[in-house]
Amino acid sequence: MSRFVYRDQYLREISFPLGGIGTGTIGLSGTGRLVDWEIFNKPNKNSLNGFSHFAVKIEEDGRVVDARVLNSDLPPPYTGGEKNYGFGPDRHLMAGVPHFRQTVFTARYPAARIDFLDDTFPADVSLKAFNPMIPLNQDDSALPAACFEPLITNRSDKVRDFVLALSVSNPLPQGKRYNTHLQSGDVHMMRQQSSWADSDDPQFGELTFSVQADRVAWQEDWFHGAWFDSLGIFWRDFTASGDLSNRRYPLEKQTEQGESVATLTARLTLQPGEQAKVRFVLAWYFPNATNYWKPQKAEEATAEEIISQNTWKNHYALLFPDALAVNLYLQQNWTRLAAQTERFQDVLYRSSLPEVALEALTANLSLLRSPTCLLLTDGSFYGFEGCHATSGCCEGSCTHVWNYAYALPYLYPSLERSMRDLDYRYNLLESGEMPFRLQLPLGRDPWSFRACVDGQMGGVVKVYREWRICGDTNWLRRLWPAVKKSLEYAWSPENHDRWDPDKKGYLSGRQHHTLDMELFGPNAWLSGFYLAALLAAARMAEALHETETATLYREIAQRGRHWVNEHLFNGEYFFQQIDLNDVSVLDLYADDTLIGHSLRDAYWNEEAGELKYQIGEGSAIDQVLAQWHCDLIGLDEVFDKDKVQAALQSIFRFNYHDSMRHLFNPCRIYCLNDEGGTTICAWPEGRYKPVVPAPYSEETMHGFEYQAGIHMIMRGMEEEGMKVVKAVRDRYDGEKRNPWNEFECGSNYARSIASYALLLAYSGFTCDMTCGHLSFQPLHRSRPQQFFWSVDAAWGEIRWREGQIELAVLGGSLQLGALTIPEAAQVSQAWLDEASIMFDRSGQTLFFNNLQISAGSLLRLQETETA
Repeated sequence: MSRFVYRDQYLREISFPLGGIGTGTIGLSGTGRLVDWEIFNKPNKNSLNGFSHFAVKIEEDGRVVDARVLNSDLPPPYTGGEKNYGFGPDRHLMAGVPHFRQTVFTARYPAARIDFLDDTFPADVSLKAFNPMIPLNQDDSALPAACFEPLITNRSDKVRDFVLALSVSNPLPQGKRYNTHLQSGDVHMMRQQSSWADSDDPQFGELTFSVQADRVAWQEDWFHGAWFDSLGIFWRDFTASGDLSNRRYPLEKQTEQGESVATLTARLTLQPGEQAKVRFVLAWYFPNATNYWKPQKAEEATAEEIISQNTWKNHYALLFPDALAVNLYLQQNWTRLAAQTERFQDVLYRSSLPEVALEALTANLSLLRSPTCLLLTDGSFYGFEGCHATSGCCEGSCTHVWNYAYALPYLYPSLERSMRDLDYRYNLLESGEMPFRLQLPLGRDPWSFRACVDGQMGGVVKVYREWRICGDTNWLRRLWPAVKKSLEYAWSPENHDRWDPDKKGYLSGRQHHTLDMELFGPNAWLSGFYLAALLAAARMAEALHETETATLYREIAQRGRHWVNEHLFNGEYFFQQIDLNDVSVLDLYADDTLIGHSLRDAYWNEEAGELKYQIGEGSAIDQVLAQWHCDLIGLDEVFDKDKVQAALQSIFRFNYHDSMRHLFNPCRIYCLNDEGGTTICAWPEGRYKPVVPAPYSEETMHGFEYQAGIHMIMRGMEEEGMKVVKAVRDRYDGEKRNPWNEFECGSNYARSIASYALLLAYSGFTCDMTCGHLSFQPLHRSRPQQFFWSVDAAWGEIRWREGQIELAVLGGSLQLGALTIPEAAQVSQAWLDEASIMFDRSGQTLFFNNLQISAGSLLRLQETETA
């Protein structure tokens, strides 16, 4: 069975997110219900919005043949949820309304299709749902809306009418709620507002849903009553022959409590065997985002002033004045937006990856459009680490977590660059120290906690990556003084954590990191980040003609590389050099107020006479993480190749487990029973495990697992690497967990977007757009095969066919200076569309004279026949 098709018990946990980048989302459940209404500028897991639903009715000769809501059987348990335990399922799930017996849910993110199955229903019904997602086009990928397209096929031998209905509850939290029908051409809209209209308040907003059709009816208000009146009378109205009659209550009779539901319907007349579809759009508009999690508070400020000081406009509020405009834009541009989304979807999904790798890659793209991510007023990107049930989890575009995320830099490079811009503008202290959580609103004082090594050094590496993807050396030049200062903080006298005060090239001081505590003493994991940053900075310094600076960085890196490879490898893997029984290690660092108690209290286990929260002789999953980054973005070797290979083999041997059943895990439970996974740390037999090891050591966290598995694939261990990847995705099968919500410290966790690097691993794609150079070194040389690719200027597909290689540009415009492929020596001719193109050749690289390839054009490379 395809990993993209779900049925039966595998529908249970599905909530497919529909929404744009930084807009919030609505979930489409595996049974067709609208769930997880996370559109109010914060997470809202396990939420419903009244009786919002789709429904269908069949009429023949003025008689109603059948009517159903577009849901299938609600899966058990049926005792009730937390708030209605002992009362059965929530009525708003509409399990008591006639519905379909089964659904089949087919998903290729960003689109999904539900087929509703029931032998007793005399028509075929499906529902397609999507939100536009187009590489490099962040505005059209950031629309606060969900698009739905029900498809009906008349299976009878008679002409019948089919009525499709969308009903939406008005969720506005304050004031008297009211709903208004409006029309623009053949687009009918239902606008949902309230009488409370402080347009600057974070709770201000509206919904508008629409349908594009010729024969439309509506009800602005369901019946207002008590008990079960509203749903009962709506179903009576809907299942009567003919169209709905409008009901509108005057504003003075509207309510601030109870149900406020409106409906739009579209009527279709279908011949036997005929099919038709209708376009519905559900848009939301809550323009005022606010720092609700940690607002800054000026002295003597009122509650209203505090809210005002901590509020800003969502980016979509600059693009559209209201939800009406969003609806009209989507309805009027549906054909283009759907076609461009499908083009991206088709190219991505036909990339030559194993199915489970493709599933991991694509499912986690949904995170970019989850409540984890925000678009600030100017369009800059900001992210939490993940989501609690009703709030963001771990603020600040956390540098050490977002280090792992590889989708945004390639799909929306300008958004990724905006993260670098914000960090180096607002988050870098005069000393060169960079707190790892950016504070909102922009411009407030930086966070007072210490810097983390992997986050700060990873930032330097990411600047190098972004520069190579965009090719804009002027952008690099603007950031360079800050980037340089952040790197040199490693040996600055103002660095009280004493990372590398003597420029030895490895870190020996107090090192905060992504496992939320500090390591003391040298280790390959964090020193690797430092070495990668030095190598990246040396290249950037050279590009900016700072030769002496580049030389200094390379000399430090060379010393460190030699020392790390010589002293931190035990023959099987890299370890941490630390005397766990030496409390004097802590005496080098002053107590501070950042951890709330003394350093000894935090890190010394008096009972065991041992330092806490260290790795020591263990095998850490991230021990060669820095080399993974280097391999992906074209940097040099940080570690000796043979040692990297041995380390990856050890991670698979010691950290990976086919089953968790007999393993001890006192930490968070992300993998259990007979599920497989790769633990953060492992201590093989004969190696000493600290009494209190590094936090999370026994956990399986997905972003860590992905990077280790992908690195194995890149280094010739495809079978082992794919076992690691598959173990993660097997947990998210729809029955046990939601396939579009990989969690770590909360839902929709950013680190999981490491899975995008599977595409880079299999295609062998790297780039240097400073000279228009694309390079592909695919993992396999079989034909046919093809891969999606993307850089700042363009995106497209590369295809290997018999005797020919094709580079297609499908969006943007590419200025190609060079193309590296393994078969370059066999290329005899080149054409751009129908025009012959001249090229030079050196080794595996073809050189072109700044060849301009526009969207829709194709570069074809003809190969000579070989004996």
